[in-house]
Amino acid sequence: MFKKLILNKKFLAILLFTILFVFTSNVSKAALFDSTPEIVNTLNSAFETIQEWLLKLATPAAAVAICVGIFMQKFSFGDEERIRTAKKMMRGTLFCYGFILVLNLILSAIQSLLT
Repeated sequence: MFKKLILNKKFLAILLFTILFVFTSNVSKAALFDSTPEIVNTLNSAFETIQEWLLKLATPAAAVAICVGIFMQKFSFGDEERIRTAKKMMRGTLFCYGFILVLNLILSAIQSLLT
């Protein structure tokens, strides 16, 4: 049965047309021969821009938070709760800023390995 179907000229013509259509369409050419589509390049550049802006904003934000913590500690006038809150805020700020820097380092290492 299958042998008769293969020998059928209509079946062979449809099969040949389908194969040619699949391999010559624009979609398959883009999928098979293009290394990175345009939308991927656009998304990558957008994420890189967002990452740069976050790193540029992280340093001044950490500096402001540390300064607020120092002023809170200086002007606490001996209030233990304010001193504890100021120390907690400075410690949390340093931890978050260090986390951002380490994350940037890890992402840069991964990106250098991929290229």
